[in-house]
Amino acid sequence: MTSIKGPAPAPTSFPGSEKLRIGIVHARWNSEVIEPLVKGAVESIVKAGVKPENIIIDSVPGSWELPIGTSRMIAGSQIQASSNANDLMGGATSLLDGEASTTTPTTPKKSSGPLDAVISIGVLIKGQTMHFEYIAESCCQGLMRVGLDTSVPVILGVLTVLTEEQALKRAGVGRQDGDKGHNHGEDWGFAAVEMALKTGKWAAGQLE
Repeated sequence: MTSIKGPAPAPTSFPGSEKLRIGIVHARWNSEVIEPLVKGAVESIVKAGVKPENIIIDSVPGSWELPIGTSRMIAGSQIQASSNANDLMGGATSLLDGEASTTTPTTPKKSSGPLDAVISIGVLIKGQTMHFEYIAESCCQGLMRVGLDTSVPVILGVLTVLTEEQALKRAGVGRQDGDKGHNHGEDWGFAAVEMALKTGKWAAGQLE
């Protein structure tokens, strides 16, 4: 019987996505699964129209560290945006003083704005102890709290699986029965762009 599980198709158009800045924080545990998940997320983000130079990727040791890593990445981007705003004010003063720079940029200009969404990626595989349950619940609740506290969409990219094969299939690299599965990172990438755009509209009082 065909399963009914899974998201409805993502939007096919993301107007305004070229202005977005998206972050990815990933754990380093279970890298064989993490790497294709991150790759899938990046491919979807770019496909949705975000400029590759506006995708910020960093890592933390494990899934336990994802909430603090996500929180501080968001805060860091806001500090960076504030600092760049001050630099721009100084630049405007220089222009008024007749000190405009004649340097022509040769590389794509990165966005200096705060992050519009963050994908937090981790892989938890159940072992022989209760460690799995404690980490899974605490990590997921922590990430939800970061999103609510910062008003920045945090996409839950944490796999909580019972076997290694379950994890591999959810990264699109399954080994058994000729079934590679589906890379959930692709879904997370589209979700990040969609939520970034919608959150921006809602914050501006634009309700459809």
